[in-house]
Order: sequence, then C-alpha cells, then structure tokens
Amino acid sequence: MIVSVRGIEMHALVAGAGPALLLLHGFTGSAETWRPFFPELAAGWRVVAPDLIGHGRTAAPDDAARYRMDECVADLLALLDLLGVEEFAVLGYSMGGRVALHLALAVPERVRALVLESASPGITDPAERAERARSDEALAELIEREGIAAFVERWEGQSLFASQRSLPAEVRERLRAERLGQRPRGLANSLRGMGAGAMEPVWERLGELRLPALVLAGELDAKYVAIARAMGERLPQARVAIVPGAGHAVHLERPAQFLELVTAFLASDCGRG
Repeated sequence: MIVSVRGIEMHALVAGAGPALLLLHGFTGSAETWRPFFPELAAGWRVVAPDLIGHGRTAAPDDAARYRMDECVADLLALLDLLGVEEFAVLGYSMGGRVALHLALAVPERVRALVLESASPGITDPAERAERARSDEALAELIEREGIAAFVERWEGQSLFASQRSLPAEVRERLRAERLGQRPRGLANSLRGMGAGAMEPVWERLGELRLPALVLAGELDAKYVAIARAMGERLPQARVAIVPGAGHAVHLERPAQFLELVTAFLASDCGRG
C-alpha cells in the first residue's frame, strides 16, 4: 500500500491480524527485508513493514532536514494512526533499531515490546560523533557523485558484512537487488538526516524504557555484541541473545534462529506486554 503521510508518499507492506508488529529495516533496505518472515509473523500479528523515508518506494525529498530522526518517528506514528493502530510492538534492524529506540522513547505508552537487532543507542563521544558525521557526508557525496552501483560495491566490501559472503547465492542476489533498487538522493539524505553521526545518543535514556525488550546480535559482530550487552544492562526488562555463527544481519545469516527467538519473545507473557 502507498499512503500520504505528512506530505510524503509512504509505502508499506501490511499483512495478518492481531496485535500490531512494526518492522523497521536497515540502511539500504526496505520492507522487502522482512517479506521472508511474513508467513510466520503474520500468523499471530498484524504486521506493518514500511519503507523508511528515502528508501524503497517511499518518497525521497530533496531537503535533508526532512530525514531527521524526529521527522521519521512522526512519519511512523502518522502511518500507524492512519491504520488505526494504537499499541504495537516494534522490531528494528541496525538503522531501523535506532529508529525503534527513538520511537519507543517518544511514545512509551504505545509500545508493548521492543526487539533490537544489531542496533546502537548512538555515539556518546562528541568528537567521535562529529568524525562520523564527516564520514557520512563524504559517503553521501560519493553516492550522489558516482551513483548507486558504485556505492553498493563499496558498501558490500565492508568488514561489517564479511560474514554475508557465505550466504546462499539467491539470498545474496536478493539483498543486492534491494540495495541496487535504492535512489542516490534518498540514501544520501538518509545519512545526513539520521545517520549515526547526526543522531543524538540516547544511552542515558534507556532506563526510561520499562517495557519488555529483546536485544539481538550475531557473535561474529564483536562491536554490536558489546553494544547489545551494554544495552542489556541499562534496559530494565531486557533479554540479550547472542546468535552463534551470525554477523551483523542475524535475520539473513541465521533466519531460523532469528525467527525462533523473535516469535518466542513476542508470544511470551513478556512479549505480549
């Protein structure tokens, strides 16, 4: 479905019935990230998977300020209101996990449970955050200058995604097609508006989230394993799960384990809130 939300066109996949579950993809992703999990998730939940601003089939405005985290959160709340969703659980991967955290902090009374996959509450050191902002701007300019294909070649070469090289060919092809289907302006402005360098850290606010939370990381992704464990110490009702044999994209690299962890959490008394 495509709907008008706060002056932009937003695309979302919606399926199933029951309590609402909002699925938020990562940078260079889309709602298609979650399609392989729809049969199981939509069996017990009303699944809502939007393309975040600048991604997939959602609009990619020229103004980078329109991509700020508070704007993205407002877009999602407007979408949920349009769908008649009051309370919901939210699952976010990487960038989508950062969005999920900000969404939960904005409306904790509406969020029933939180699943964070390879997500970070932000960069606390101001100098490091400023350096990341400069790095993100350089990458944004590269995307605009050289186009999506050249960017994807560079993006997929990161050590962060090294473990994805052993994925089945059809999975790699699907992931690459999702990345290649993006637009330069959308990705560039996403980096400028809600990249890790632009985002204010929320580590000190995690204690406000007194709701059930599942924090996931792949054991091969040492940076995010450490972040997951640190978040687990700060979130009052958190469970931390480190998935063996997985890297940054647990849902891609160990889909069966990912689905088992998520569905068990959501089906439990804890997950149902």
